[in-house]
Amino acid sequence: MSEIMWFSGTFTTDPLYIAYLAAFSLAGVICLVSLRALPRVVDADTHRGLGALLLLSAGWSFAHVGYLLPFDPAVQSAIFLIGLVLGIAAVGPWLYFCSAYTGRSLHRHRRLRSVSVVVFLLAVAVKVTNPIHEYYFVTEVTSEPFVHLAIHHEPLHWMVMGLAYALAIVGIAWLFELFWEVSYDTRVLYVIVGLTGLPVVLDLIGAATPYLIDVTHSPLGVAVFAVGILFVYTERFQTIQLTPAMDNPTIILDSDRRLHEWNRPAEELFPALAMAEDQPIGSILPDLAGRLDDTDDRFVVDRSGVTRYYRITKNPFSADYSRLGMMIILTDVTEREHYRHQLEAKNNRLDEFASMVSHDLRNPLTIATGHLELTRETGDLSHLDEVELAHGRMLELIEDLLTLARSGLAIDEMEAVDLGELARECWGMIEAGEAQLVLDDTLSMSIEADRERLRQLFENIYRNAIEHGGLGVTISVGPLDGVTGFYIEDDGEGIPADFRSEVFESGFSTREEGTGFGLSIVADIARAHGWSIQAVEAESGGARFEITGVELANS
Repeated sequence: MSEIMWFSGTFTTDPLYIAYLAAFSLAGVICLVSLRALPRVVDADTHRGLGALLLLSAGWSFAHVGYLLPFDPAVQSAIFLIGLVLGIAAVGPWLYFCSAYTGRSLHRHRRLRSVSVVVFLLAVAVKVTNPIHEYYFVTEVTSEPFVHLAIHHEPLHWMVMGLAYALAIVGIAWLFELFWEVSYDTRVLYVIVGLTGLPVVLDLIGAATPYLIDVTHSPLGVAVFAVGILFVYTERFQTIQLTPAMDNPTIILDSDRRLHEWNRPAEELFPALAMAEDQPIGSILPDLAGRLDDTDDRFVVDRSGVTRYYRITKNPFSADYSRLGMMIILTDVTEREHYRHQLEAKNNRLDEFASMVSHDLRNPLTIATGHLELTRETGDLSHLDEVELAHGRMLELIEDLLTLARSGLAIDEMEAVDLGELARECWGMIEAGEAQLVLDDTLSMSIEADRERLRQLFENIYRNAIEHGGLGVTISVGPLDGVTGFYIEDDGEGIPADFRSEVFESGFSTREEGTGFGLSIVADIARAHGWSIQAVEAESGGARFEITGVELANS
């Protein structure tokens, strides 16, 4: 071993010794230089905790350098003691930083901070009084692994270090938990934090073997951490804090509106993002790009026949983010939009009902009132027959209006319904007279439906066929060819071509005595199921109603 005397100690050219001096010197310089990059951290508490950590770690690193320089052993011991105080002091800022960065409020808890200060002062007291009791460490000059003032740790050291390591691990666990919860690619941040804790392995090697010196190597980890989050992966580090644990699709654009970052929900919603980094958002997601300057914050996405509604939130970044321009958050408001559509539909139906009530009930009410006045004037009780007919007409209208109001309500639950069986049951519930029902031999269809609503659909179409086709009409029910659905047709006089698009409108009827609500109810029931219905001409020339969009029941 090549050695030269310097001051009262021994300066060695051993490569490991030189490596230690270089490593801790570099770590101290990095921590100080990193302080100049702190303005990149916008959150005040995160900025404050990280700044204190870097400053204390820089002092801790330089204390290690001073301890290793060949000063008088008493001076080396005193410098080492200063490093011990700075090292235990760094635990507080580390936890403060981790709490602030992960969105916790523990760093603001006054009682917890007071307890932390008391514990810190007790630890410092144990350390600085070591020259008196020597229960923390003792020293001796040794030549392994190079000539230096070796530190032999006593029980109090392991107690304090055990607490410090435990608290440091708590902070690391908070960071890992955040990285796990967010839906960004955080693998590189796992590595950076992992490297921050890696010097603990060097501590264990130094304590258990003669291959390394028995000092705390944590300042090296802090230096690596500072480089990683303040110089290399600053924007990703900031992005994670800005969008913690966010399950909403989130996209980060740079100042030129190029795609910079996005989370997994965004890529699931927009698969084109998979290979789109640094591409203009307009070329990858033109529909979304076109909405960024729009005052309407609603955005509709159709995927595999399913329509979902999102609210766009645009958060421009401040000038502190030189490259980041905007964060786009898409919040799923599909249920709210459906509810809004239902409210609009209900309001429209209320207006429609109000109009129908005022229009359709006015005529029979006027007739009844007129004949009632004639009865009073003439004493002729025969006028009461017309009053009774008018009342019956109004009762029929009210019943149909109530049925119409219920028919359009959303369907909450459906069940498997045998179509042929239901068609027969409904036939037995009406006054068919001489009319006949014919079921197609191939009608063995089980569909998902609300049984009572579907029953109303069949009965209304049956009654409509008998009222318009006559008592001897034949009604047929069968499956449609080529599509999932069914038909109900009759061999009556049919529906004129000019009226087929109007027969489902409320109040429309080709018969003077009809209410015009029967087929409107049928159409509402079909729409409530998500089906489509149309009136066409049967081969016999009669009316044919085709219902499509039906979902078969699972067998």
